[in-house]
Amino acid sequence: MSTDTFQPPLVSDTTVDHTADIAAIEQIIGNAETAYNTNDAELMTADFTANATVVNAVGALLTGRDTLLEANRRGLAGFLKDQYVRYEVTDITFLRPDVAVAHKVARATTADGGLIDIDHAMIALYVLVKEDGRWWTAARQNTLIPQGE
Repeated sequence: MSTDTFQPPLVSDTTVDHTADIAAIEQIIGNAETAYNTNDAELMTADFTANATVVNAVGALLTGRDTLLEANRRGLAGFLKDQYVRYEVTDITFLRPDVAVAHKVARATTADGGLIDIDHAMIALYVLVKEDGRWWTAARQNTLIPQGE
């Protein structure tokens, strides 16, 4: 491959007003936060496409809604049961009117919402698609952020 190959820049879609889309995507991430904090595996899985893929914070690749639901059930009933989190959507970019990329950062909290982490502990990348007027998560990649010693 030539080093002078043209690579097009990523241009955010500006052909439509995305106000409602942004609210819907923020709600999907809000649903994930609520599900995590209430140990609700069904809610945690509800906004994924049937063939979604997730790379969790320890690098495991999970594919398909049934696999995600089972992993969410195990995690939320097990090692995550008494864990709490606060999510913050940091950006949403629309690649097309029906495709978006979003990032969230996460901090651990106490059960009543008090911050434990001073800095963000995790960042996640979402790939979202709009089908029949509804937004869905098609893929998510979670990455732990190394903490200073």
